[in-house]
Amino acid sequence: MNGKKMLAEAARTTGRGLALSVIALAGSITLFVLSVLSITFVLLGIGFFSTPYVLTAVRAHANRRRLLAATWSDVRIPVPYRPMPADLRTGVTGHVERTTLMLKDPATWRDLTWLLVDMTAGATIALFTVGLFIYPLDGLVLAAGLWQVFEDKAFWYGFVPVDSQLTGLLAAALGAAIAAFGLRYGGDIQRGHFLLAKSLLAPTQDQELAQRVAHLTETRHDAVDTSAAELRRIERDLHDGAQARLVAMGMDLGTIEALIEKNPAKAKELIANARQSSAEALTELRDLVRGIHPPVLAERGLGDAVKALALRLPVETDVQVDLRGRADAPVESAAYFAVSEILTNAIKHSNADRIWIDMVHSDSMLRVAIGDNGEGGAKIGSGTGLSGLERRLGTFDGILAVSSPEGGPTMVTVEIPCELS
Repeated sequence: MNGKKMLAEAARTTGRGLALSVIALAGSITLFVLSVLSITFVLLGIGFFSTPYVLTAVRAHANRRRLLAATWSDVRIPVPYRPMPADLRTGVTGHVERTTLMLKDPATWRDLTWLLVDMTAGATIALFTVGLFIYPLDGLVLAAGLWQVFEDKAFWYGFVPVDSQLTGLLAAALGAAIAAFGLRYGGDIQRGHFLLAKSLLAPTQDQELAQRVAHLTETRHDAVDTSAAELRRIERDLHDGAQARLVAMGMDLGTIEALIEKNPAKAKELIANARQSSAEALTELRDLVRGIHPPVLAERGLGDAVKALALRLPVETDVQVDLRGRADAPVESAAYFAVSEILTNAIKHSNADRIWIDMVHSDSMLRVAIGDNGEGGAKIGSGTGLSGLERRLGTFDGILAVSSPEGGPTMVTVEIPCELS
């Protein structure tokens, strides 16, 4: 690690540690005090109005820490809160019901315990990472001559009594050792802050089991609904397309049979129409089969199928694939149609002139990132195609993440746990 990287690493760890200590002290202490007061005031009735707002702020504070844990130290802390009913009443009754539901949620009390730990042990760990890089500066300053100010009595730097130039150099050496320790272990110590938070903010085993059951129930319903919708689509396409053409062709053949001797020229014309109808019906059947499971996906795998899909797009598309094997057929199919739907949305709504696709498998996870340089504004919300796609991916324990600020660019990431063979 060169000097610039060392300084950048030290500055990053120090800045993050300082930010965490301020958030832990100011934010957690304030919210803990407000929470205790508000919950106590529930006995007087006033707390029914303040508690939902205070506990919502606590959850936002905890979720902010979850975000920092993931982005700064790659520590994933699941969200354990029970969902609020969509039909909560308003007014006094609504406040009472909301307060009751939040206080019955075990995650609320774990949040309050975390606030207490965060303002003490959490803040101490954060400040320690700051001290690993600030304290060595004192050793350098002492070695530079500041020790002379304390010439009448020894100034202790760590375990070194500084009362001469030699001991000042020893202090500088100790500071350098502390700084080296911070460079090597500062990130791990900061990660310990987030692991401490995870031990309290993550759901318990019972909560994880309940969430898992709820998730499986929801995704099972989504899978059934998706399958039913797909069957209806196939039936509709067959009825409106290939079936109608085959019926028309059968009628033409009946007419040809009646005209073959009386009017050969007209019969010849109808034969040409029947041939064209048969070709069009065959094309529609092939398109329908491709929509169910593209032949290129079955024959050549997900990577080549996506490349073939990109070739048909009307905008420049760059595809990068790093797959050392093939996933199970249902996973490949889900990933393919997810990519297809995302690309369709990009073409229809983004006004992009360039799209890029990056597909890789690592750590037992298939990751597909689809980006474009369009106008942005895509989001997962009620009634959008991305919401339906997110639910369908949930059947495979997959996730969908969207980053699409107004003005672009847009990046959509699909992750599906799987193994390659």
